[in-house]
Amino acid sequence: MPGTWLTGAGPGAATRSDDPGPRQWQAILLALADRNGSGSPGGESLDELERLAATDGIGVADRMVQVRDRPDPATYLGSGKVRELAELVETRHADVVIADGELTPAQVRGLEDGVGVRVVDRTGLILDIFGEHARSSEGKAQVELAQLAYELPRLRGHGRELSRIGGGRVAGGAGIGVRGRGEMRLEIQRRHLRRRMRALREQVRRTARRREVTRQRRTRDRIPSVAITGYTNAGKSALLNRLAGADAEVADVLFATLDPLVRQVRTPDGLTYTLTDTVGFVRRLPHQLVDAFRSTLEEVTQADLALHVVDASSPEAAEHIATVRGVLRDIGADEVPELLVLNKADLADPEQMNALRRLHPAAVFVSARTGEGVDDLRDALRDRLEATSPHFRARTGRPADAEGNV
Repeated sequence: MPGTWLTGAGPGAATRSDDPGPRQWQAILLALADRNGSGSPGGESLDELERLAATDGIGVADRMVQVRDRPDPATYLGSGKVRELAELVETRHADVVIADGELTPAQVRGLEDGVGVRVVDRTGLILDIFGEHARSSEGKAQVELAQLAYELPRLRGHGRELSRIGGGRVAGGAGIGVRGRGEMRLEIQRRHLRRRMRALREQVRRTARRREVTRQRRTRDRIPSVAITGYTNAGKSALLNRLAGADAEVADVLFATLDPLVRQVRTPDGLTYTLTDTVGFVRRLPHQLVDAFRSTLEEVTQADLALHVVDASSPEAAEHIATVRGVLRDIGADEVPELLVLNKADLADPEQMNALRRLHPAAVFVSARTGEGVDDLRDALRDRLEATSPHFRARTGRPADAEGNV
C-alpha cells in the first residue's frame, strides 16, 4: 500500500464507494508531450514513473499521454481529455492518477473534480516514497520538512466547509472581519505548518552540526573520505557492502537507502578511509527534497572523492550520469574529484559496454553482485586518494609532482 501521506484524505479527493477493501492501489499514469516530441515524452520518463509507483506499492492499470503545447492552467489536460481520463479511471477501476510532472494546486483540484479520484504528481509520489523509507530521526525530519514545504502552498479547504468566503459584517461600507470561518481555519492550519517547519529546520540544523563535528574529527585524524553517489538503484549500497564488508540494505527498488551510512575501509597496507553511502538521485528530483536533504548531501560536498556509481546495464546510463552531475552541481559538489564506476557489468549488453568505455575511458567497470572488477576499483580508489588527499598521500610516503599527481 502507498504511504499514509499519499493515501490520507487529500484535499478535494473523492472516496470510491466500490472499494472492496485492502488491495494494491491501481494508478493511471498521465503525461504531456509537446508537438516537437519534447516535454514529458511518455516513454522513458513514464517507465521510471511506473517504477516509482511500484516502489510505493502502487500498480499501474494504464497510461495516458496527451500531445499539447502547454499544460492547461485549470486541469493540466484539455476538457475533452479530462472526460476521457475519467472514463479510463472508471473502466480500469483506478484509485489514483499520477502525473509525470509537477501540478499546480488549481490543476490538482480541477483534475480531481473531473475524474473523481486522488490526483498526485511526480513530486508528491517521490515525497511519499521518501516518507515510507526514512528510518532515522534525521531522515524522518528531513522528509517531513520536504513534505510540508510541498503541501503548504497547496493547502486548501475540503469542499465548501473551508471555502474562502467573506462572512464578516459591514459597517459604514467597510468590511470588518471579512474572513469567513473557512479562511480563518486555513490560516490557523498554515501557521501550524509553518511552526512545525521551523521546529524541523532547527532539528535538522542540530543534526548537521553534530555531523560536522564528526567530519572535523575525521579530518583531524587525517582520515580521507569517499562519498558514494549516483542514480537511485545503481547498486551503491551493494558496492559499499563489497568494499567495506558492510550490511547496508540492498533492494531492487528506488530510494532503498535514505540515511547516510559511514563505514571505515582499510587498505592492504593498513591505511584507512571512510566510505559514505548517500541518497540516490532521480530525474527531476523535487527541489523540496534537495533543500531538506542539503545537510545530508553535504557528505558529498565535504568528501575528498566522489564515487559516482552508474548502472551500466541501463539503456539510460548516459542520461543518469548527466542527472547526477547536475544535482551535484546544484549542491556545490561539482568541484569534488570524481571516480566514475560503471556497476552491473555482468548484466550490461556488450555493445553498450563498449560504447560506455569509449565515452568514459577512465571509468572502472565492476559488478557488485559477482565481485568482478572490485579489486581494480580498490586500486583505483587508492590511486585517486593518493592524488587528491594530502593526508592519505603523506601516509603512503609516495612523492607528488608539481601538479599534485602521485
